[in-house]
Amino acid sequence: MRYITPRKAATGLGSARTGTEHHWAMTVSACALILLTPAFLLVIGSAIGLPREALIAYFGRPYPGIVTALFIIVGMIHFMKGTRIMIDDYLQHTERKVAIIASVIFGWAVIAAAVFALAKMAFITIAI
Repeated sequence: MRYITPRKAATGLGSARTGTEHHWAMTVSACALILLTPAFLLVIGSAIGLPREALIAYFGRPYPGIVTALFIIVGMIHFMKGTRIMIDDYLQHTERKVAIIASVIFGWAVIAAAVFALAKMAFITIAI
């Protein structure tokens, strides 16, 4: 018995109607991470060994702050989507719901903390 109708197969929609959309979102975020990772590593590599005041001034500049923020945001959204797939595959019922909620809360908490820290460094740099 076939679960996908010919129309769904032609439009690329599976039985849940979100598989193709999720696949493309993961592909786009993975491509963004391919571009952002070397830039992020260069930013972090340049910051290693700086004293506290110089580090705050460094991340207060636009390029290091924006690259770091984009890397954290795109990376954590990719993480949340990827963990959602693993959770859907291995957990069921209430465990699945709790794990998905915990994963999303963790992801957005990391994003919020990183963006807050970068914004604080930028405002400290402006005030100096």
